[in-house]
Amino acid sequence: MISCRSQVTQMIVSAKVRKSLKWTQVAESIGMSKEWTTAGCLGQMAFDKAQAETLGKLFELPDEAIAWLQIVPYKGSLPTSVPTDPLIYRWYELVNVYGSTIKELIHEEFGDGIMSAIDFSMDIQRQPDPKGDRVNVVLSGKFLPYKSY
Repeated sequence: MISCRSQVTQMIVSAKVRKSLKWTQVAESIGMSKEWTTAGCLGQMAFDKAQAETLGKLFELPDEAIAWLQIVPYKGSLPTSVPTDPLIYRWYELVNVYGSTIKELIHEEFGDGIMSAIDFSMDIQRQPDPKGDRVNVVLSGKFLPYKSY
């Protein structure tokens, strides 16, 4: 019996390792981006029925796990308020150092509002560089202005 979405995530990650799959391959199987698919497989997005069934076959999941993949999850998966994983911590550090700059420049360009993490896309690519390859991350979110009432 599966009692929570995190158990399904563990099953997926285990099957991915066992089958030597790449997230890009998983994404291709359901016709979505590698970024969104990975977030979903790690428990942050809900899949539609067809996507969940395809993932169920790919990862050899039981019917109950396929049902869990279709339920809107509780979002936010970091185990601590300040992340301890070095890669995730660097993102925390990036927002800590540059967050006020990002906020100031978005407000200057767009006005008072936020960048949506709902109407959002992300693209992560390797950028070759003779001094050492770079991680190129593009985040694109719809601007949502605060309304006056």
